[in-house]
Amino acid sequence: MVNHTMIVSFDQPLPDAELDQYLADIERVMLDTGLVQSVAARRHIPIPGEEAIPALIATAIVQVAVADTDTLAKAFTAPGLHEVIDRWQSRHPYKVAWANHEPLV
Repeated sequence: MVNHTMIVSFDQPLPDAELDQYLADIERVMLDTGLVQSVAARRHIPIPGEEAIPALIATAIVQVAVADTDTLAKAFTAPGLHEVIDRWQSRHPYKVAWANHEPLV
């Protein structure tokens, strides 16, 4: 199994309802591919002072589990995925860092 973990950082703070909708949209579109074993999307838990760190600070974390790297590549070409990403990027720009890795536990 391979986990694809994304650190999503919106350029500007989002209202709670908007962030909830983004997380739901990403989960839905990934599950709709029929290729993923699981999807988990959660909010980042901020701590005081982290904004002073010169790094990408998460707004949310998304983790997708797939069978292997070939399946992961196929998932990212699935219909609808880039439409969801483009729609959110046009409304609320964000950056993403990611890592592909074996399960951590």
